[in-house]
Amino acid sequence: MLKTQVTPMMAQYLTIKEENPDCLLFFRLGDFYEMFFEDAKTCSRELEITLTGKDCGLEERAPMCGVPFHSAETYISRLVEKGYKVAICEQIEDPKQAKGLVKRGVIRIVTPGTILEGATVSEGKNNYITSIVGMEGSYGLSVCDVTTGEWLTTTIIGDQSKRKLLDELAKFAPVECLLSETLYQDDEIREFMRTRFNCLTEQIPAHTLDTTLAQRILLKHFNILSLGGIGLSEDGVETLATASLLAYLQETQKTDLSHLMTLSIYNVDAFMLLDIATRRNLELTETLREKRRKGSLLWVLDHTKTAMGSRYIRKCIEQPLINAEEINHRLDATKELKEAPLLRADLFEALDHIYDIERLMSKVSFGTCNAKDMIALKQSLEVLPTIKGLLVDCQAPGLISLNRQLDDMSDLYQLVDKALIEEAPISVREGNMIKTGYNEEVDHLRQVKTEGASWLMEIEAREKEKTGIKNLKIKYNKVFGYFLEVTQSYNHLVPDYFIRKQTLSNCERYITEELKKVEEEVLGADDKLNLLEYQLFTEIRDAVLKEMPRLLTTSAQIAALDMFCSLADVADTYGYVKPEMTTGYNLCIEKGRHPVVEKMLGEQHFIANDVILEEEHAEMMLLTGPNMAGKSTYMRQVALIVLMAQIGSFVPADSATIGVVDRIFTRVGASDDLASGQSTFMVEMMEVANILHHATKNSLLILDEIGRGTSTLDGLSIAWSIIEHITTEIGAKTLFATHYHELTVLEETMPNLKNYCIAVKEIGEDIIFLHQIVKGSVDHSYGIQVAKLAGVPSAVLERAKAILKQLDSGEKQVIIPPSVQGTSGQLSEKVDKIKDVVKEQVITTEAYQINETEVTSKKASKDHKEKQNGFGQLNLFDQGEHEVITALKEADLMNTTPFKALELLYELQRKVKSL
Repeated sequence: MLKTQVTPMMAQYLTIKEENPDCLLFFRLGDFYEMFFEDAKTCSRELEITLTGKDCGLEERAPMCGVPFHSAETYISRLVEKGYKVAICEQIEDPKQAKGLVKRGVIRIVTPGTILEGATVSEGKNNYITSIVGMEGSYGLSVCDVTTGEWLTTTIIGDQSKRKLLDELAKFAPVECLLSETLYQDDEIREFMRTRFNCLTEQIPAHTLDTTLAQRILLKHFNILSLGGIGLSEDGVETLATASLLAYLQETQKTDLSHLMTLSIYNVDAFMLLDIATRRNLELTETLREKRRKGSLLWVLDHTKTAMGSRYIRKCIEQPLINAEEINHRLDATKELKEAPLLRADLFEALDHIYDIERLMSKVSFGTCNAKDMIALKQSLEVLPTIKGLLVDCQAPGLISLNRQLDDMSDLYQLVDKALIEEAPISVREGNMIKTGYNEEVDHLRQVKTEGASWLMEIEAREKEKTGIKNLKIKYNKVFGYFLEVTQSYNHLVPDYFIRKQTLSNCERYITEELKKVEEEVLGADDKLNLLEYQLFTEIRDAVLKEMPRLLTTSAQIAALDMFCSLADVADTYGYVKPEMTTGYNLCIEKGRHPVVEKMLGEQHFIANDVILEEEHAEMMLLTGPNMAGKSTYMRQVALIVLMAQIGSFVPADSATIGVVDRIFTRVGASDDLASGQSTFMVEMMEVANILHHATKNSLLILDEIGRGTSTLDGLSIAWSIIEHITTEIGAKTLFATHYHELTVLEETMPNLKNYCIAVKEIGEDIIFLHQIVKGSVDHSYGIQVAKLAGVPSAVLERAKAILKQLDSGEKQVIIPPSVQGTSGQLSEKVDKIKDVVKEQVITTEAYQINETEVTSKKASKDHKEKQNGFGQLNLFDQGEHEVITALKEADLMNTTPFKALELLYELQRKVKSL
C-alpha cells in the first residue's frame, strides 16, 4: 500500500505501524483509540467489538474499529492476556502549537511481561519476564517483575545445566521470555515455555548481545563506573542476559525505569532445589490437575493481609531455605507471634490497611498513577508508626531486625496528607485534587471560580447606583465575553469610563477596566486551576519517586512481617508445632499429618503417622499396601512437612526433628508426555535418572511405584537395582512405595532398609483401609477389592477372581472366557485346533530353549497333525515361511495378561481364515 495514496493521517498511521509490525497499534484520535486494516479485524474478533470502515483515500474503505480511551486499559489487558502486544500511540506535541498534522508516536508497548494492571496481573502473584542467554553449556538468567520492581539474575553452569535452567524457570513461571538466538531455535525450550507457562517467547536481537553495548546499557542505567559495583562481571553470560532484558524494557516502556534500580544476584544453590516434577507432584502453589490455588500448600499457609505478603509467602514456598540458622530465625519469629495472639491480631488489623506499595511505586515510576493511588499510599504509610510500636517489645531476632529496618516514612505521609484531597477524582487533569491551604494560587483560583458570579453581581449593582441606569445588566457571549448592556433610552447617562464594544438596534454594549480584569480571572480560572493542580500533583509524584528505595525496602519488611503473622496464625489455627531443625541427617516425625488433606477433611478425620529415617536405624522405608490406602498421601505429607519447616513454618505433627534437606525429589504417579512423544515409562525413567544423578546424602526421595510402566520382571529388576543404588551409593533419606512384594526380602540383606505397610482390615471379601503405617509388609495388593470399592461391575469382578485363582494355581495356559468356552456355533473348529497348537508350542518357558534336533522332531509331528486337521497347505512350524510363526515366536505368554492372550488367539484365527 502506497502512503501517497492515502490521507495524511492514514499515512502517519502506516508509518508508525511499520515501526511496530509485531504489535496491535492503538492510534489515538480524539476520545478514542482507533485500529485499522488487519489490526482492526483482529481487535474486532478478539474484543467482540463492531468492525466499521473509514475513507482514507483508497478505493475501498479501510476496516476500522475503536475503543474509548478512558476504558482502553480493560481492552488492552484482554488482548495481552490472549498473547498479543499492544503499542499505544498518542499525540506527542501540543495541538495548539502544531503546524499541520499533529505529531504522534508510540508512548508505550504493553506485553504480557510489562502490563501493569488487568486480569493477567494477579494481586498475590508476581508477573515475571525473563531473559536467557546460552553460551558454551552455561546460561545467564535474568528475571524481572516490572509491576513490583523485583529484579534478579543468576548463572547456571555445570552438568545438566539445561535441566537446571528449566527447573529454575519452573520457580518463576514467567509470562514472557527473551531468548538468545540458539535458545530461540531450540524447539525443546520454546515448547517447554509454551506448554508449561503459556509464555510468549521472543528472540533477543543479536546486536544487544554485544559485550561492549551490554556494559554501556547497564552502566548508564545504574549510573555507575564499573559493573563490579552491582556484582556483575564485564563479560559474564548473566551480564548479557541482564542487559538484554533492560534494553527490551527500555524499548517497550519508553521511560527510564527508575524503580528498577536494585539488582539482586543470587545463587541457585542457596535454596532447596526443587525440580519441575517435584513442584508439580507436591502441588506447592496449584493443584496438579485443575491448576487451582485451592488444594495447594499455598492455600493452606497463606493467611496474609497484604498483596506483598501473599507474593512473599509464595516465593518462600517456591524456594525453601537450606541454612539452618536462617530457618531457625524464621521459626523463632513465627513462634513469638503464635504465642502472642493479641499482638498478632493488632498487627493483622494494621496490615489490613496497607495497599500494594510495590505496585503503587511501579505506577509512580511509569507516571501512570493518579491521586487515588497517592491516597492509597498515604493510608498505607499512616499505619507504619503503629506497627513499629507493636513490635517494640518483641524478642525474636528476626522481629527485632525487621523493626529496626522498618522506616515509618512520616515525611512522605505528611507531604501527601497535606497536599491531596481524600476524595480526589480518578483523572489527574480534572482538578479538585489539591487541598485548600496547600498552595496560595490554587486557593485564589478556587475563590475566583466560586465567587466570580457574586463579583459580577456586585459590579452590576454598583454601576447601576453610580450611573442611575436602572436596567443596566452584565451579560456574556462567547465572542465578546462579559459586557455591560444599556438600552438606547439611557445612553445619555453612560459615563466616560464605559468603553463601547458593540452597537445594536436597541442597545449599546460596553466594558470597563474593572469588568475586563474580573473577566480575565473568571474565564481562565477553570483551565488555570486544572493545569496548576496537575503541575502540583506531578511535583508530589516526583518527590515520592525520589524516595523509591526507602519505600521498596519498607514494603519488603511489611511482606516479611505479614508472612510471619500468617505462618503463626496457621500454626495456631491448625495446631502445628515448631520443628527442631538440625544440621544432622535424621528425619523423625511423630504423628505427622498432610496439611492440605487435613484442612479438607478436618483434623478429627485425618489419621496421623510417624516416620523415622535415621542413619543408624534406616535410611529407606519400603512401603507396601493396597492402592487407595494412603501410601501416596503419607509420602507426600513427609515431603511437605520437611519443606514447610525449611520455609520457617510450624508443621502438622506432634513433634518433628528435621535435618536440613538440600533437595526433595518426587517420582509419583504416571503421565504420558504426548507433546514430546514420550511414553509413561520413558517419563518415569527420565525422572528417575535425574534423581539418581543429582540426589545427595542430604536429599529426601519420594519414590512411588517405580518400574510399573513396563513388564513385571523388567520393572521388578529396575526397582530392585534402584533401591540397591540409593542405599549403597547415595544414602539419601528415601520413602519407596511399591506393589512388588518380592522387594520386601531386601530387609534381610540391607540393614538400612525397613519394611512398612498400610494396615488393612479384611471382612470377608471386603477390606477397610485403616490408613495406619505399621512395621512389616503385605504379600498382596487387594486389587480386586479396590476395584469393587471403585464401582467396577460385579461380573467383571467375578471373572477377575476366577482368572486370579487360575493364575495362582500355577496353571500356565491360555485362559478363555466362559462365554467363548461354552459357545459351539460361534467359533469354528479351527480356533480349537489353533488353541491346541499355541498351548503345545508355548506351554512352558522351556519351549524357547529346545535344541535344533527337538525343533525338527516337533516340526515333523506338527506337520502330520496339521494334514489330519485339514491344514495341509500351511506349514505352521516352517520357520520364516509365515507371519503366524513370527507371532508365536515373539509372544511372551509368561508375561501376557489373559485378555492379551485371547487377543493373540483371535488374531491367529483371523490370519488362518484369510489363507
